[in-house]
Amino acid sequence: MNEARETIRFILNGRAMAIDAPADRRVVDLLREDLGLTGTKEGCGTGECGACTILVDNESRLSCLMLVAQLEGARVTTVEGLELLPVGRAIQRAFVEEGAVQCGFCTPGMELAALALLREEPQPTRERIREGLSGNLCRCTGYVKIVDAVERAATDIGGGEQE
Repeated sequence: MNEARETIRFILNGRAMAIDAPADRRVVDLLREDLGLTGTKEGCGTGECGACTILVDNESRLSCLMLVAQLEGARVTTVEGLELLPVGRAIQRAFVEEGAVQCGFCTPGMELAALALLREEPQPTRERIREGLSGNLCRCTGYVKIVDAVERAATDIGGGEQE
């Protein structure tokens, strides 16, 4: 049986990609298995937990629910790409300094959701931070430290987008 494949062109963490893959392959599988970007986690596989969160054209998306064909022409950021952005480094630093990382399974999705939020709203209220992180589940921290970390990152970047 021949599997229909196509070349998908997109930008991944600032790097141009041309991937020959089945159009119906899930993005989470492409990232983890084909590209070795294992920071993107698969938790539930049904879009309920947020562990597979990535940014596609600066919007939070669940990679377990996306097909590779949906990446055509898009700009994709995974947790591995956060270190390339000053605001991403500020988010990562704040998560560590505020104790928002325990087991770490939810951390990549939380950090990417935080990046999407801070790009949209550089100085969010605590309520807005909770809304921005909704859909990302954490079983360890109780969310207070995660909200603290996002609030600190917003303060650290001074409310301005720093690419």
